[in-house]
Amino acid sequence: MTSDLAPMLPTPTADALPRRFSDFGTLGEALDYAAQGVRGLNFHDARATLVRVYSYAQLRDDARAAAFRLIAAGVAPGDRVALVAETSAEFAQLFFGTVLAGAWPVPLPLPTSFGGRDSYIDQLRNQLSSCDPRMLIFPAELEQMAGAAAAAEGVLGVDWSELLARPAEVVALPTAQADDICYLQYSSGSTRFPHGVAITHRALLSNLAAHAHGMEIGATDRCVSWLPWYHDMGLVGCFLSPMANQVSTDYLKTEDFARRPLSWLDLISRNEGTTLSYSPTFGYDICARRISSQTKASDRFDLSRWRVAGNGADMIRPDVMQAFVDAFASAGFKASAFLPSYGLAEATLAVSLMPPGEGIRVELVEETELSGMSHGEDRPQRYRAIVNCGKPVRDMEVEVREEDGTPLPDGAIGKLWCRGPSVMVGYFRDEAATDACLVDGWLDTGDMAYMSSGYIYIVGRAKDMIIINGRNHWPQDIEWAVEQLPGFKAGDIAAFAITTPGGEETPAVLVQCRSSDDGERTRLREEIRDRVRSVTGMNCVVELIPPRTLPRTSSGKLSRAKARNLYLAGEIKPYDIAA
Repeated sequence: MTSDLAPMLPTPTADALPRRFSDFGTLGEALDYAAQGVRGLNFHDARATLVRVYSYAQLRDDARAAAFRLIAAGVAPGDRVALVAETSAEFAQLFFGTVLAGAWPVPLPLPTSFGGRDSYIDQLRNQLSSCDPRMLIFPAELEQMAGAAAAAEGVLGVDWSELLARPAEVVALPTAQADDICYLQYSSGSTRFPHGVAITHRALLSNLAAHAHGMEIGATDRCVSWLPWYHDMGLVGCFLSPMANQVSTDYLKTEDFARRPLSWLDLISRNEGTTLSYSPTFGYDICARRISSQTKASDRFDLSRWRVAGNGADMIRPDVMQAFVDAFASAGFKASAFLPSYGLAEATLAVSLMPPGEGIRVELVEETELSGMSHGEDRPQRYRAIVNCGKPVRDMEVEVREEDGTPLPDGAIGKLWCRGPSVMVGYFRDEAATDACLVDGWLDTGDMAYMSSGYIYIVGRAKDMIIINGRNHWPQDIEWAVEQLPGFKAGDIAAFAITTPGGEETPAVLVQCRSSDDGERTRLREEIRDRVRSVTGMNCVVELIPPRTLPRTSSGKLSRAKARNLYLAGEIKPYDIAA
């Protein structure tokens, strides 16, 4: 007896529709064009089994219906519509529906496995307060948390299954212009001090075209992704870019990847056309660690067609990349597939990409050159491998500058600036923050770098952002969390990232402590460590230091960069506390 049910087939890799590299005036025009073909989005479960096929044609029709429903609910052009960014067809149609209604979608994060209910509600509340949306739309299973955040901020909270079941009365949709705002993007780590990056249709499509040209996308390319859609690399690089460049894509939810990371490689192996997939360094690291030394990778995986294995979102570690090659070379993975890149939400996404096929290239730089500190005669020289992050993408200019703005020559380390049509128009309703990083069309990325023969080498973050395992953590959030404990106050705490002897980046927290009792200091250190873990999900180095130890700027503000340098140089001496 045979089943009458035909197997579910993913959208095709190939298509007769001529490919266009995002050369559209608006995102809606890009969707209209993609809908003329047969490609689309494909959603998979934790075991990499296909559960929903969603063509771009269906997405376009559903997005129009969503736009009608949003307009009927009172959404007007220029309104913000906050959307919890679950990797799903519902989020996709609501994101595009908001755009077609002339409003600005604002993707917001899903709850993580750490921090708990209250932490997630606080994060949503801060971002809702910042973007001032008409409504917050969320999946039904998050109604308690997302609904509580919306109610606390006086925002209408809506279950998206209820919204999408409403009648869709056809009305005239507004006509978007290239210089209209398309969406607002928040950093995944912007919780207490959120900055909504305002991106126009023109900026977005310029960057999406740069992806296609930079990766040399061809007729047989297909994408796989597990990256979250509330982060710029997941949203722009692995959701909007495949659509605007007419590429079929297969998705795992981020939480499913976290539980079963090798499903990512299963999905790449099973889809014969898969050639494109991106991950922060930690994704490659997890997979290399999970594959058993007794398991032959070639028995389970076929990674021979993986043409572009993108690296981005955190510092690229050559040792991790080599471990991945060692683990999966027998499955056909080629080291030349690695494609390092550099970008940030303020530039829509991509600033530089390595040309395909060149792989990872490193230069060894003496550490004192990287920190700007003098080299003591009694200290041995230590070198760090700096990864080549490629060449500026199409239509992007870059300069490395001194603090005073003077351009620097090749090989000199300074602040990286960029200019191009995909740079943001500014931070939403934050003129001071915008003016601090945008000068005459040039964006101060806040990162330190040097140029060599047209390639960009990122050496560190001048900004205070702490990025661990691809997640952004604002030091202010960690400091604020510690300040809530009894006995501490603002200015007592400095948080920053350090590199452990094993080469891992980890947060360090220096806390001025007034207690002289060893037992009390031990208790405080454990309480602080537990508090930071509850907020960030990370273990951290906690050092208790004497009062009035943390350095200040000339205006009296805490100087985290100076605190970090003094700590690493041994000039800030923590109390000796038994482990």
